[in-house]
Amino acid sequence: MAKRTQKLGATAKFGPRYGVSVRRRAGSALKKKSRNYTCPVCQYQKVTRKVSGIWECKKCGHKFTGGVWEPFTRATDANNRIIRRGMEGATATDMTVIAQQAAIEYERKLAAGEIDAESEEE
Repeated sequence: MAKRTQKLGATAKFGPRYGVSVRRRAGSALKKKSRNYTCPVCQYQKVTRKVSGIWECKKCGHKFTGGVWEPFTRATDANNRIIRRGMEGATATDMTVIAQQAAIEYERKLAAGEIDAESEEE
């Protein structure tokens, strides 16, 4: 007789236990973990996971931290942007936002009567 179902990948070892959705999630996590990723330094696909959250390039030896299952997460991009802005200083976009906030604050004070508009113009 032919098999009616097929067990896939690394989760075949679990057999019928734990339920389909749990085995699917476990399978996708195990696939992500064992994949080779691109190194941020040498650009080769040689990055593998050493331990939970520690990744290393087998070509250039670059070691870095990342996510548990993937070396680059959505939070990685945001953190890199924050670090870059801190090192470079304020960007043009940041200056625009600061100017807009200052203009709004000025308009509020003007509407509240804290500032005299005619004395500011001179």
